[in-house]
Amino acid sequence: MLRFLQTLQFVLFVFFSVAYAYQLFYLVAGLIGRGKRGCQDASLGRYAVMIAARNEEVVIADLIHSLKRQNYPGKLLDIYVVADNCTDDTARVARQAGATVFERFNKVQVGKGYAMDYLLKAIAEQKGDDYYDAYMVFDADNIVDPNFVSEMNKMFAHGEYAALTSYRNSKNFCDNWITAGYALWFLREARLLNKPRAQMGVNCAVSGTGFLISAEVIREDGGWPYHLLTEDIEFSVVCATLGRKIGYCGTAVVYDEQPTEFRQSWDQRMRWSKGFYQIDAKYTGTLVRGIGRGGRKGFSCYDMLMTVAPSNLITLGALAVGLLICFACFSQPTFIVYRVMRMMLRILLMTVKGISMSLFLFGAVTMAAEWKNIEGSTAKKILYTFTFPFFMLTYIPISVVALLQKVEWKPIRHGVTVSREKKRERI
Repeated sequence: MLRFLQTLQFVLFVFFSVAYAYQLFYLVAGLIGRGKRGCQDASLGRYAVMIAARNEEVVIADLIHSLKRQNYPGKLLDIYVVADNCTDDTARVARQAGATVFERFNKVQVGKGYAMDYLLKAIAEQKGDDYYDAYMVFDADNIVDPNFVSEMNKMFAHGEYAALTSYRNSKNFCDNWITAGYALWFLREARLLNKPRAQMGVNCAVSGTGFLISAEVIREDGGWPYHLLTEDIEFSVVCATLGRKIGYCGTAVVYDEQPTEFRQSWDQRMRWSKGFYQIDAKYTGTLVRGIGRGGRKGFSCYDMLMTVAPSNLITLGALAVGLLICFACFSQPTFIVYRVMRMMLRILLMTVKGISMSLFLFGAVTMAAEWKNIEGSTAKKILYTFTFPFFMLTYIPISVVALLQKVEWKPIRHGVTVSREKKRERI
């Protein structure tokens, strides 16, 4: 039994080390490599901004104002809002701020994916499906850098991308350990995942907000048919399996608001975890077959498979096997039970220690690399570097509960408004 536990520990270590070793190359490339630049002489495209909002009257005007101040011809940028099942003044506030607003009321098809599909069809009815070159997607709580659209346009002008993702910073990084945990993860995703992916010609992943989708893709898909709880990752997986290329524009900056309360964070990450399980169930076979194609397209499928793989559950499952062995040992002599229990405790502590050290490494490297781009005091930045592993470890109980419970889409309350002067400082 002791030998089995030792073997189990070794196999898990080797499996995860080999499976995720490629991300060490990403880390190095993200730190020293130069990101791909956009076409400086790019012709100007026509874009539609899409915002799916539910009860966002407090923050949506800030987003629309930041879009109105883009260093890009206003006649080539139209702003659309779908006020989705709202019970407040989101629609009125958005109209007053200068957006074209459609109101949607559907208590059966709930979620951002359905709202986006509704909005795309409404835009097509009004303008036609070939009026825009591409669509840009934002969440209502965002603030957008004045050069966002122009930088996206330069990158999109390369003509090779089905979609583009951007550099995602935070409006409220140092509010507390929860907001810092989110924000540091998204900065890592931008700097140490999507940037090196783009450098190596591997598909990037769209993440929630601040991304562009070509009109050609929308026409091919007949709208937005991605309705799992994590519709953005579903879209990224489908692009990888179909060979559509998702790029990264690191000079296009969007500021996102993170939840400040653990209850809201729990609900949001429950939805993400459940959405990943849905993707695993629906697309694992397709991704595995895609890996067989080899080359960069095959590696893009492998990268996405590792991104959505239920690593937490694999680790917990192995530990559960160890616990069952411990219970089975209770009929054995006391000294055997003692040795097995001690070995199990050692495995548990080493697993937590290994995960924590890895998370601390990624968090610390990200914090150091992005230090100047993070708003907050030195003391808070250092503190939240150390709390980052704890934030990420809270995913473990979340992933277990998400597996066992039914999870539905719930809105996240936003309330970080930014004064005109402060917005100028940030953007």
